[in-house]
Amino acid sequence: MSWFEAFILGLVQGLTEFLPISSSAHLRLTAVFAGWEDPGAAFTAVTQIGTETAVLIYFRKDIARIVSAWFRSLYDRQARREHDAKLGWLVIVGSIPIGVLGLTLKEHIEGPFRDLRLIATTLIVLGIVLGVADRLAARDTSGGRHRAVRERKSLERLTVRDGLLFGMAQAMALIPGVSRSGATISGGLFMGYTREAAARYSFLLAIPAVLASGLFELTEIGEGHVSWAPTIFATVLSFLVAYAVIAWFMKFISTRSFMPFVVYRVLLGLLIFALIAVGAVSPHAGESLG
Repeated sequence: MSWFEAFILGLVQGLTEFLPISSSAHLRLTAVFAGWEDPGAAFTAVTQIGTETAVLIYFRKDIARIVSAWFRSLYDRQARREHDAKLGWLVIVGSIPIGVLGLTLKEHIEGPFRDLRLIATTLIVLGIVLGVADRLAARDTSGGRHRAVRERKSLERLTVRDGLLFGMAQAMALIPGVSRSGATISGGLFMGYTREAAARYSFLLAIPAVLASGLFELTEIGEGHVSWAPTIFATVLSFLVAYAVIAWFMKFISTRSFMPFVVYRVLLGLLIFALIAVGAVSPHAGESLG
């Protein structure tokens, strides 16, 4: 991997990690359209350490409060009633599905799941799912002539059941094209949470899963065409870009819908299918290069 490839891929990772459009799919597609070798699941996982570092810094006050309350809950029964302590436990509960499936499906994640036909399908299908979920949320908050405004849930109302369902939605992002934030936010909207609550919990829930995945894949860097120095460079760049994206995204969802992302996902998926159909792109492009 060249320094220029690392620069472009690090930029793409930072721009797309927290938007509901799938960073892993965009890393794969960027390499395909540029004629580069597939950066692979290991490169994706390690560069995500950079984007999750941005989450740790951006939400540092919330995270410090949650971690502090969680530790107190280990020995103080009274502290277990605090919302932050419960949220700490629910992040752990919600991380179980992706941890189990990530280890179980490791070979598929690094192989068959990177087929461009599957990526195109998940881009379209999960895009439609996100659109439906967003429409339901908008209808609840705006009401209508024959429909009263329905109050949506905040994170204070998060339960073990909901935390586990959030986690199951997040686990779907093991397939490139699904999008970690897109899947968890969609799940949260279907369960009746506000856009802000679903997005905030999505970011918090990703921290243990992404950091664990990145550390687990560290041993894979240096094998094949992906070397250490460009990977570190891409990781640092992804952190810088992701921090700005988080700040923008949290403001965006407070007043706007997810429909621009839905349209983008569907159009991109259709484009991939069209390119494959005319023979311009192979479903396995880049997998045997280098």
